[in-house]
Parts: sequence; C-alpha cells; structure tokens
Amino acid sequence: MTTNREFFIKRWEIEQAAFRKVLAAVPHDQLTYSPHERSTTAGNLAWQLADEQRGIIDFLERGETNFQPKPHPPHAEILEEWDRATEGARKALGAATDEQWSQPAKFLFNGAPVWEDTLQNMLWGYLFDMVHHRGQLSAYIRPMGGKVPSIYGPSGDDSGS
Repeated sequence: MTTNREFFIKRWEIEQAAFRKVLAAVPHDQLTYSPHERSTTAGNLAWQLADEQRGIIDFLERGETNFQPKPHPPHAEILEEWDRATEGARKALGAATDEQWSQPAKFLFNGAPVWEDTLQNMLWGYLFDMVHHRGQLSAYIRPMGGKVPSIYGPSGDDSGS
C-alpha cells in the first residue's frame, strides 16, 4: 500500500516538468507585467514559486518556513534558484520518513505564524498553492508575448509533443 508520503512525492515529482516549462516560458523582458494593478507581477509570481520550492526544504529540515516576499531577481536567476531548490527538495523528500510526515509544521509570514498543521497537510497545501500560482502565471504568458507550454496536455501554443 502506498503511504501519503510516497503518494505526495510521486505527485510532486510529476508536477516538476510543468513548473519548469512555465517558468522558462515567461518572457525574460516582461517580468513587470501584471494584468491588473492589484495582480502580482509575472516576475514576483515566478520568484514566489522558487521561494515556495525552497520552503518545502525548510519544512522538511526544520518543521517550518518563513515566507518573506522580496523583489524578484532577473529571469535567469529565478530559473537557477528554481533548479537549485528543486534538487534540494527532491533530496529532502527522499530522506523524509512516514513518522516525520505526521509531525507538526508551521508557516510563518514575515516572522508571524499564520498556519500550523501536520507536515503532510502543509506540504499538500504548498503544492496546491504552487499549482494555483503556476496557472496564474501561465495565463500571463500569452499577453506578455510568450508561448504557453503544455501542462497537462496540449496548449494553444504547444502540442505537447
């Protein structure tokens, strides 16, 4: 029988290619794009995804992460940090145990606790939030002049082959 931890790792791993494709498809000269004044810019969304990927490592290694929004770096650095964080998360997930999965975890925002739950619930919540923001970012790509990559199947710009 597959454990919740094993299933999470499998689903997380499956999502990684789509995350990387969407991040790479963001036009590097359009990071300030936002469809509305109250919407997050493309660069900040991309940087948030890299930061959330790092947060997975924090949860696994320390039982908590402290999300502190900061301005995004250039596109190439966002991709480099995404790749580093992905490898780090992959290693940390591989080292996780089923016992650890049920331990408490804490999400802090600018140092203040805003969410406490089990590690498994926190990581699932983080993955769902990342998928949500990936979708948001993918909706920005075409208006920015880019091509939307296939995610779960073909897009209007990418046959998925």
